Amino acid sequence: MALVAALVVLVMVLGAALAPLIAPYTPFDPASLNLFNGITPPFTANEFTGDYFLFGTDDQGRDVLSTILYGLRISLFVGVMAVLFAMLLGITLGLLAGYAGGWTDTVIMRVADVQLTFPSILVALLIFGVARGIVPIEHRADMAIWVLILAIGLSDWVQFARVVRGATLVQKDREYVQAARLIGRSNGAIMFRHILPNVLSPVLVIATISLALAIIAEATLSFLGVGAPPTQPSLGTLIRIGQDFLFSGEWWILFFPAMTLLALALSVNLLGDWLRDALNPRLR
Repeated sequence: MALVAALVVLVMVLGAALAPLIAPYTPFDPASLNLFNGITPPFTANEFTGDYFLFGTDDQGRDVLSTILYGLRISLFVGVMAVLFAMLLGITLGLLAGYAGGWTDTVIMRVADVQLTFPSILVALLIFGVARGIVPIEHRADMAIWVLILAIGLSDWVQFARVVRGATLVQKDREYVQAARLIGRSNGAIMFRHILPNVLSPVLVIATISLALAIIAEATLSFLGVGAPPTQPSLGTLIRIGQDFLFSGEWWILFFPAMTLLALALSVNLLGDWLRDALNPRLR
């Protein structure tokens, strides 16, 4: 299952990276659209133009397969960048809390506990709304993707911080840390050059699973209309657009983006399970 999941993720990543080269059409270029191709069912040639579309088209004549390839680029970019941001913030705060202890540990962990009492999607919505209120109106469309990354990352740092703090509490009294103190190493060097490499194994597992959750969070926010802008549609935006046509019979406009999102999230989760087992010393 891990091999199949890895193959699915690889195909989707390559499809997203090479979208400008392999996509049959440029779906969000108005000059490339033909309204006569609108609402063409999948695996069928259009009755007016004779053009063939593997996954069909939407009401604007956009090829659904091409929109999925371009939508994957946004979803993967937001997911990866949000996880990297959450990792950077969570690892730094977790190391600081575990190594320094005292009031520093208390403040960081109480903030983390308070954030855990709220659903992460609600925290992301709140941060997204506040950030959009700060960004000037003329720059909101350009900054929407980065605001989305900030919102998802800030809603997901807690689990990294808690895991790293717990591992740091175990590592900071080990002999190699005491030796580093004796030779005059600074606290920053001890945390990031000595302790950090020994606490990364569980972080990598969490990051893999968090990637799937970040992709789903991005799709949820975009589905609610507060995520990626229409000019840079993600899989969540495509699902929101397809919902309007579901009950009128054009099921493919929603079905294929939704199945792509489901396959991507499931495959990344399966890879996370495999990585967790591979790094578990009790299963070696």
